[in-house]
Amino acid sequence: MGRNLKQIIADLPPKRRERIETRYQELKQEVEGLRELRQIAGKAQADIATALNIKQPSVSKIEKQTDMYLSTLRSYVEAIGGELELVVRFPTRPELRLQNIGEVTGSSAEPVNLDKRSRRRPNSTAGANARAVSRS
Repeated sequence: MGRNLKQIIADLPPKRRERIETRYQELKQEVEGLRELRQIAGKAQADIATALNIKQPSVSKIEKQTDMYLSTLRSYVEAIGGELELVVRFPTRPELRLQNIGEVTGSSAEPVNLDKRSRRRPNSTAGANARAVSRS
C-alpha cells in the first residue's frame, strides 16, 4: 500500500523537514488575488461595493484585474479592513517603505500610463489633414 505525504516527510532528514516546514509557512502567508484576500477578511462583494460606493459587478471586475492603479488597490484593501504597504527591496540596502503612493488626493492630476501599447506615435499626415480641415 502507498504512503501518504506525512509519512514521506517524516522519513526525510530533519534539516530537509525543517526547510519544507519553513517554505510551507511562507506559502500560507501568500494569497493569489484580491478575491482570496476578501474571503480571508470575511467580506462579501456587496460589503466592498458599499464601502467603495460602487456596484457589486464593479467589485467583481476589480478582483479580476491583473493591472490597476495603486489608488484602486489601496481603496479596495482599506474597504476589506486592511492597510496597503509598499516596500522596495534592493540587494545591497535595507527595505524602503514608499509613503503616499496611490493615495487618493483632491488634485485633478491624471495618473500617468506608462504602458507602451497605449502610446501613439503622431501620424504626420493625420496631423496635416486635421490642420487642413480646421482651416476650411
